[in-house]
Amino acid sequence: MNDPNTAELTVGVVGAGAMGQGIVQVSLTGGMAVRLHDARPGGAEAGRDAVFARIDRLVEKGRLDEAGAEAAKGRLTLIDGIAGLAGCDAVIEAVFEDLQLKRKLFAEIEETVSDDCLIASNTSSILIASIASAARKRDRIAGLHFFNPVPLMKLVEVVRGPETSQATVDALVALGKRMGRVPVVARDAPGFLVNHGGRAFTTEGIRLLHERVATPAEIDAVMRDCCGYRMGPCELMDLTGIDVNLPVTDIIHEGFSQDPRLKTFFPHRALFEAGRHGRKTGAGHYDYDETGRITGAPSPDHASDAAPAKAVALAEPDAALKAFAEGLGATVLDADDGTSPILAAPVGEDCATLAHRTGADHRRLVAVDLVFLSEARATIMTPPGADPKARDAVAALIARAGRKVTAIKDSPGFVAQRIQAMIANLGAEMAQIGVAAPEEIDTAMELGLNYPKGPLALADAVGPDRVMAILAAMQDITGEDRYRTSLWLRRRALLGLSAHVPD
Repeated sequence: MNDPNTAELTVGVVGAGAMGQGIVQVSLTGGMAVRLHDARPGGAEAGRDAVFARIDRLVEKGRLDEAGAEAAKGRLTLIDGIAGLAGCDAVIEAVFEDLQLKRKLFAEIEETVSDDCLIASNTSSILIASIASAARKRDRIAGLHFFNPVPLMKLVEVVRGPETSQATVDALVALGKRMGRVPVVARDAPGFLVNHGGRAFTTEGIRLLHERVATPAEIDAVMRDCCGYRMGPCELMDLTGIDVNLPVTDIIHEGFSQDPRLKTFFPHRALFEAGRHGRKTGAGHYDYDETGRITGAPSPDHASDAAPAKAVALAEPDAALKAFAEGLGATVLDADDGTSPILAAPVGEDCATLAHRTGADHRRLVAVDLVFLSEARATIMTPPGADPKARDAVAALIARAGRKVTAIKDSPGFVAQRIQAMIANLGAEMAQIGVAAPEEIDTAMELGLNYPKGPLALADAVGPDRVMAILAAMQDITGEDRYRTSLWLRRRALLGLSAHVPD
């Protein structure tokens, strides 16, 4: 391939749908000549018109001057067939997800372009190894996976197939940068990097629903207010579409030999079978009006008329919990008086386990998540058989200080500890099996899914040892390998190292 930064670089794009249009736009604004082909009659023309309209809007918004816009438009050529790709330096395929179609298309492209022309697929779900298996020169084939909408989503995954050369990877990284994207290099594996890493957020949310720990609104509110996500897992699934995220989850779960850390649970499939596919159908985890706004969802905020607790006991010594309670204006008793609420701040445990371990009266036990506590919201939970008066008195005490309160059923790891620990653990496992380097895993999840912290940065922020403790408690309580700690995370936790430390 020619120097990716040369002014004469020509990129071919096959497929003028939404993704193809975005790739064309960032290629044109990156100073490259583009040849666009679409097999549908009028498809290339419609794609061109859509791209030019968006370039015009950039001018209107002051993000591109008129001379630059006209120059960009002038670099686009529509071609009638694959033969028009002759002379391209790189060709990017952006047709729909059909393996046989892609193989046939790649064979036609190979017969047309020179041996040093790179051929990349924008596939999001098909292994590059499968696409390249029938190719003549597999070393120049890779994935170049953009995210929709391409002009707004800065990330692009450069997917290294089993036979992709380093020169090809380096050239595609440079090409992605010229397009104004942030490239990350990922291993050819089910879901690549972002779709693989995103499973923990949504599937653990589904698991919480499966166990009836909390409602969709409660789960989403906790993850937004206590952890900084723009959307909670239920909102996100409704936005992407249940008909999209369930099949992707199944593919990745199957692709990794049914690893229980990647599986989803019945409420996910129940929504799919019911046709409740999210915003697009007007119903998913939530109901939506014609504008796409959620309607009729119960409040995630616990409400009661109870008076705030004046005094509390602690289930076990805990300096941070004592400071929290005293900061709310409560007296922390030196010994249980037999009537006041009993506070605990478990890490990974549920209330039933903690009550059994400490001997605390489960009827008055109220647990507070101090690991993921924000000024906006606190999460509390109680065990089976608890007195609602104790819960309500603690909720009122917290609410008096200005925090909203979400009260959930008993759960190892509350809501946030569970989801966050699973995100960190999956990121660590991806590092362990070489999906990508730790820093690139973080970059991909922050840019591709708008995570406030990448999985390994999250592990470091919470503490690898604490993340491991949460997972270990959940595995012990549930007996499930779903919560087994990645060796990557375990080794670094035991040695007191950052989750980013390489092997």
